[in-house]
Amino acid sequence: MSVALVILAAGKGTRMQSELPKVLHHLAGMPMLGHVINTGNSISPARMIIVTGHGAQAVETFAKDFNKNVETIVQPEQLGTGHAIDQARETLADFHGNVIILYGDVPLLKSSTLANLNASLSKADLSVLGFETETPDRYGRLVVDNDNLKRIIEFKDASKSEKAIKLCNSGLMAISKTLLFELLTKINNQNASGEFYLPDIVEHAVAAGKSCKVMLCNELETMGVNSRAELSKAELEYQNRRRNAALENGVTMLAPSTVHFSYDTNIGCDTIIEQNVVFGPGVTVETGSQIKAFSHLEGAFVAKGSIVGPYARLRPGTQLEKNVKIGNFVEVKESRIATGAKVNHLSYIGNASIGARANIGAGTITCNFDGVMKHQTKIGTDAFIGSNTMLVAPVSVGKEALTASGSVIVNDVPNGALALGRSKQVNKPGLAIKLLARFRSLKATKKE
Repeated sequence: MSVALVILAAGKGTRMQSELPKVLHHLAGMPMLGHVINTGNSISPARMIIVTGHGAQAVETFAKDFNKNVETIVQPEQLGTGHAIDQARETLADFHGNVIILYGDVPLLKSSTLANLNASLSKADLSVLGFETETPDRYGRLVVDNDNLKRIIEFKDASKSEKAIKLCNSGLMAISKTLLFELLTKINNQNASGEFYLPDIVEHAVAAGKSCKVMLCNELETMGVNSRAELSKAELEYQNRRRNAALENGVTMLAPSTVHFSYDTNIGCDTIIEQNVVFGPGVTVETGSQIKAFSHLEGAFVAKGSIVGPYARLRPGTQLEKNVKIGNFVEVKESRIATGAKVNHLSYIGNASIGARANIGAGTITCNFDGVMKHQTKIGTDAFIGSNTMLVAPVSVGKEALTASGSVIVNDVPNGALALGRSKQVNKPGLAIKLLARFRSLKATKKE
């Protein structure tokens, strides 16, 4: 049966102490809402509706940029989860199928769990995702009789005996559309918070003779993020998942707890990742490469057998072909470096194309920015760039050409040529001794 996902993303998130809507706070380089949308897409829903409220315009803009098929509706007043879901009544008027309710601030749900929740409707009219915990704290409790869910009681409204229940409500639910909106007409806001609680539909479903079931999952999958501390906890859980997955897929990490992944990091097997490496969004590292300690990569492609670092920075637009060497304290952006080329020490390569097997000496800088525009530097195959060369773009160095150390290259260098672009050295005999004596005398006079 067709599935419509309704994602609740209307909350302000006051505990975040932020002007940014809660669901737009980042987890592994992407807003939490993006993680929920990605998980939702894993079951190929017919419809995906996001209920916005606080910061509605920002949430809508992100959601539609992220997934053009997303629909958004606004909950003008935050009167509870039941009221939020009811805002989708008109939007789903022509939809016939099941509805799964997700939350924009619950980013750790696994695709497999969502698929199981969807499948559970083959055995129940209503299915709730729940978890067991030794620290139930503020969670709503699931009251069951054998395998049947009887009702959900919010923590604020629970009795002492009900608070002792360790089976808790995640808030995630699957139900047919027709039954959902029928039951929503029966709930009220006569409770401690004065809100329309979505979980109240369970009791009405049971009274109508409908079967209600609980599907269990790991507590961390359903963790809601309401504060910076909880966001940090969610980040840790996400990173641990990615680290374990990388290890299982044949990646060697010398200190896994110090490696930081983004949501879309792609690492090939037999890659070695040393300590304190950070992967920003948009990084692919092919098999057999090595990322050395304290390197930072973002928006970069690293081909098979390449070595990066230590202390290297690859910025967006970097493309390394096979067996490239990027050494210590090298920064690269918007550049393509061909097979076997080396940029070993203390260099900046920006808006450049470097040919196969070229060698870039220490301290080389591509001077790519004139204060207004960026310009290209082209370096040919098997070229040798001497240490401390300034390449003032736009400029090209031909294949098998060489630049002398300390040169400032402002004109194109033909294939096979040697380019020298430094001023004539002049030596003044004895002048150093005289100047130092004078400077020492001046220093002594100032102390007196």
